[in-house]
Amino acid sequence: MNWEKQRPGKETPMNINNWMSNYTGQSDFTLVGFLSQSKQPALLAVVIFMVFLMALSENVLLILLIHSDTRLHTPMYFFISQLSLMDMMYISVTVPKMLMDQVLGNHKISAAACGIQMFLYLTLGGSECFLLAAMSYDRYVAICHPLRYPVLMNHGMCLLLMSVCWFLGSLDGFMLTPVTMTFPFCGSHEIHHFFCEVPAVTKLSCSDTRLYDTFMYLCCVLMLLIPVAVISSSYSFILLTVIRMKSAEGRKKALATCSSHMTVVILFYGASFYTYMLPASFHTPEKDMMVSVFYTILTPLLNPLIYSLRNRNVTDATKKLLGAKHLFQETVK
Repeated sequence: MNWEKQRPGKETPMNINNWMSNYTGQSDFTLVGFLSQSKQPALLAVVIFMVFLMALSENVLLILLIHSDTRLHTPMYFFISQLSLMDMMYISVTVPKMLMDQVLGNHKISAAACGIQMFLYLTLGGSECFLLAAMSYDRYVAICHPLRYPVLMNHGMCLLLMSVCWFLGSLDGFMLTPVTMTFPFCGSHEIHHFFCEVPAVTKLSCSDTRLYDTFMYLCCVLMLLIPVAVISSSYSFILLTVIRMKSAEGRKKALATCSSHMTVVILFYGASFYTYMLPASFHTPEKDMMVSVFYTILTPLLNPLIYSLRNRNVTDATKKLLGAKHLFQETVK
């Protein structure tokens, strides 16, 4: 539509109807996800459903283990339980909607639901960014200042750090969601994604979003680089301390603990850097969806495994829980 040729007072009823149908921020969106583009959508939906159930089960089990076993009542496991809680919420924000759309054959999502989904995933993603930084600081204090660890990382400090993580994450959601959802959307309302991600929704706007894109980029730089700076500094000091350790067993234990955390950091931040910091020339809808699948679906599945498989305390707590369950069953019989 040539907007420059239209003059005030010249709109016909037909022109007004066309304008209302093409230029509105209140109508429903259509999520064009990878399931609708797959050759075997039903099979892929079943696989994703199984991954979803496994991720929920693993994270629930890890939270129960941490809360039930007194040996796991330490700051490190407190933060791990919070990470599991975030992962459960993170995967629940996107996957159930995607699977229901496939089952019902309706890929519509209202503007309000889209905004809620966007706010939740921004809040959870931002909170996890800062949580991983808090976890690296916890490891720094534990390894570099072991004698002061109980004082520096007491229960009050853990709650304070966790509150700051949630606050900063929600701040990200409150800043970006209202602005994104108040843009005027013209023509097609097809979001080429399986959930309402900010870059995918912004592409539908018919207004100039360059200033907002710059603002969003700066927000993401702060949300990613500040935690990365904390993580890098913490692990630099940890590495220097480990090198000076005389005990081979102490070095092995410290590196095993930190390697699990670094694996999670690389998985999460690698996908986040691609999504929010690389130029638009690196992005295609297909690539964006695959990366989003990685950090919204696969990461919540992998994180509990990473923290539990190489962690003797968690495996011992699992055996204890299973042993108690078996003893209960024998008693009932």
